[in-house]
Amino acid sequence: MPYDPQKHHRRSIRLKGYDYARPGAYFVTICVQHRELLLEPEAVRAMIQKWWGKLPGKFPCAETDAFVIMPNHIHGLVVIVGADLRVGPDETGQTQKARQTHGFAPTETTGPGEHRSSPLPTIIQWVKTMTTNEYIRGVKQLGWASFPGKLWQRNYWEHIIRDEVDLARIREYIQNNPARWAEDSLHPSAPPFPGETP
Repeated sequence: MPYDPQKHHRRSIRLKGYDYARPGAYFVTICVQHRELLLEPEAVRAMIQKWWGKLPGKFPCAETDAFVIMPNHIHGLVVIVGADLRVGPDETGQTQKARQTHGFAPTETTGPGEHRSSPLPTIIQWVKTMTTNEYIRGVKQLGWASFPGKLWQRNYWEHIIRDEVDLARIREYIQNNPARWAEDSLHPSAPPFPGETP
């Protein structure tokens, strides 16, 4: 089928003009492709928890907060903290700060596997990549349920935490989510979202 921009366009769900590298807290939801119930086995949950726990080591600008693994999605809080913007010593031996223009934090890699001021999409993509790779190994070596195409949906949902009240509300939502699974909008029995493939 040839590309038709009227049918095949991808609408971004990111906030237009917002700099996702700036310090702040973000509530993210990453959903399994087609809402498949692939995250129920304890071994799968432990694997996802492991990679989520490695986020601060991979991205020094990121901290994690409340987190829950549901049967077909994960909810978590990612906090991007004031990043170290040093890029190394100059010719005098003094550490220089990276140049910032237009309020955007630099996103350069400063060493093997080390990122500074990585924007939220980069952080989430890393989580998706690492968990997908290990899940594939689990399918091949441990008999985990296979998935058609991709493990995770192409995009993810995020909510920018506005204040302490918002943060407390989201933490409570994450904590109570397992008890309300039957009413969850991502439950397999829930109707698909507009534009979502059932």
